[in-house]
Amino acid sequence: MKILVCLSNVPDTTSKITFTDNNTAFNSNGVQYIINPYDEIALSKAVELAEGEKGTVTVIHVGEAAADATIRKALAVGADDAVRVNATARDAWFVANQIANYAKSNAFDLILTGRESIDYNGAQVQGFLGELLNIPSISIAKKLEINGTEASVEREIEGGKEVLSVTLPIVVGTAEGVAEPKIPNMRGIMTARTKPLQVVDAIDVPVLSKISHYDTRAPRGQVKLIDKADIAQLVQLLHSEAKVI
Repeated sequence: MKILVCLSNVPDTTSKITFTDNNTAFNSNGVQYIINPYDEIALSKAVELAEGEKGTVTVIHVGEAAADATIRKALAVGADDAVRVNATARDAWFVANQIANYAKSNAFDLILTGRESIDYNGAQVQGFLGELLNIPSISIAKKLEINGTEASVEREIEGGKEVLSVTLPIVVGTAEGVAEPKIPNMRGIMTARTKPLQVVDAIDVPVLSKISHYDTRAPRGQVKLIDKADIAQLVQLLHSEAKVI
């Protein structure tokens, strides 16, 4: 079984987020990047499924050379090889087209993504991929099992769960429960240096949208402490300041 895992290179959650160019561009200066946590789940599941020579795992990322360290970490976790589409990731539509273009000529049985990236939270790439490749796509997967050419995918739905049986090839957007993220060991880190990392050129993709500007949340106000016996003041503040009564 050939498995393709799509990786996003996202800012660490402790990073301070700022913007440049009159709030029209993300400021990456000083930002530490990591594998998108939901993509780590996808990668760990792919490695599990391929264990015992049952398959191969290729990771793909659309981005610049600065992301190579993140890609090498994925190889250390257990992926067999990697592909980087050498381009600035403009938006989900652009990324999905680059990945689909590669997948069309390499016939993967299973394509895994995270349910969303933790920076833009768009949750769009998985759906775009299914449409561009004309194969089923399922998200948000909480459990995934493969039996021959059939996949069993469990999804959370309102008030319960939904279990689907789907014939490969498919695209699956993974979430918590599918697998536990794996930590690379020393042997994995050493072998990752010698695993293939192919760099390919991007294809032209029509521009369908662009970001006008970014806004950040207003700073939180200071907390006011009120004596628990002073109900009158509490009511007055809820009425005049919080305006909730």
